[in-house]
Amino acid sequence: MTGDGLELDKQVCFALYSASRAVTQLYRPVLDALGLTYPQYLVMLVLWERGASTVKQLGQALELDSGTLSPLLKRLAAHGYVRRERSTSDERSVLVHLTDAGAALRARAGGVPRKIAGATGMEFAELEALRQNLARLTAAVSARTLTPEEGDQP
Repeated sequence: MTGDGLELDKQVCFALYSASRAVTQLYRPVLDALGLTYPQYLVMLVLWERGASTVKQLGQALELDSGTLSPLLKRLAAHGYVRRERSTSDERSVLVHLTDAGAALRARAGGVPRKIAGATGMEFAELEALRQNLARLTAAVSARTLTPEEGDQP
């Protein structure tokens, strides 16, 4: 032990990375039953909550660029869950609509949050506090970038 903070188990980034991988793995069998990947599930959550959205709005909500989002939307359209169409008011904009099948999938997905929460072994209040802390961390980190000179400083 050097005490310089370079131990793996002291790294917040590694704890976040490990937790993210574990939680995504936890979702896999539940979402497989719905025929969705985790990123596709996130897209569907936004559409179920907000209704028809532009690709840009979906990207902002999910913090994804269009290069990542477009293949997800193509696969969801191929499954018959969404329909994409050019906006009549702005041809540069693509609107994404739920199909009847996509809207109906919401009922089948209704138990997902409860199953995942139960599998964590944590109480609802603990999970909510964790979610709030992660949102605060994300906001703080997103608002701050280090310059190369700062990155060199201990």
